[in-house]
Parts: sequence; C-alpha cells; structure tokens
Amino acid sequence: MSRIGKRPIAVPSGVTVAIAGNRVTAKGPRGELHRDLASGITATLTDGVVQVSRESDAPSQKALHGLSRTLVANLIDGVDKGFEKVLEIQGVGYKAEVTKTGITLIVGLSHPVHYPAPEGIKLAVEGNTTVRISGPSKELVGQVAAELRSVRPPEPYKGKGVRYQGEHVRRKAGKTGAK
Repeated sequence: MSRIGKRPIAVPSGVTVAIAGNRVTAKGPRGELHRDLASGITATLTDGVVQVSRESDAPSQKALHGLSRTLVANLIDGVDKGFEKVLEIQGVGYKAEVTKTGITLIVGLSHPVHYPAPEGIKLAVEGNTTVRISGPSKELVGQVAAELRSVRPPEPYKGKGVRYQGEHVRRKAGKTGAK
C-alpha cells in the first residue's frame, strides 16, 4: 500500500469538506475549490478526517493513490491557509507594476508585458522588484509564477531576469578579452 496514500487528512476547523461520487469539494476562509478524483480512487469523510483509498493493487491504481491523497490535502490546505510564491526581478530598469486586471512587467523588451491575473489569484508588488503571487490553489499559483518567470527567465551571464525567490542561477564566465 502507498505510504503517502494511506495517511489520513485532518480537516481543520473552519473548513468544510463534501464528497459526492468522485468529486471532493472544500470550502474555507480563502474560498472554495473542488477536484475530481481518478476512477478507482475513492475518498471518505469520517469524524473530520478524509481517507483516500483505491479499489485494486493494479500499478495504475497504485500510482494514482498517493497523488490523489496529496491533491486532496493541498485542496484542504489551500482553502484554509492558501499558498504563495515570490518572484524577484533583477536587472537595471527592470520593474513590475500592479494594474487593475493584473500586472505589467518591464523587463528589457521593446514593450511592457501585461499579464491578466486569473480569478482567485492575488498579485502584489513590493519595491518594484518583488512580486508576490497568492491564492488558494497551489496548482494555479505555481502556474502563474511559471508564466511570469517565462516572460524573461534569468540569463547566465549577468543574471538579469525574473527568478523565484532563493533560486540559484549558475553564472558563466563569458568571453575573455583579446590579447
């Protein structure tokens, strides 16, 4: 049996979980999220604890067991506490500005890049160079962070670009001068 899949998920106070067929729905202070589980994977709620189980020991079922448990746990954590990613912008003249619908990045391209924020995602800019992405869905927060980083990934010679906070960029030496 999967070691991760068999661990129970405690439902914190203030969060309600509803299970209808293969759909798990969680409501909490940060919003409401739902997830459809794969066929053969079932979730049960008893006494404030969600347990995820599988029908058989087929390899495909074993592979989905731990994944499904983690997805349900992230669903519950997201509506309770939420998730956050932080991006740093490095480079002379590089900056970010919050707009009504999303964020505008000025990162050395011939034009500013406008990124509309998806529903449920909050974007905040601190000091023009730090972008905070927060929301209840871990999947959506990570996707938005990856899309913003892909506008101008850090380059290896000067390190300019958009990077995750704490990300280490390997630097290259560059050309040596003519002798």
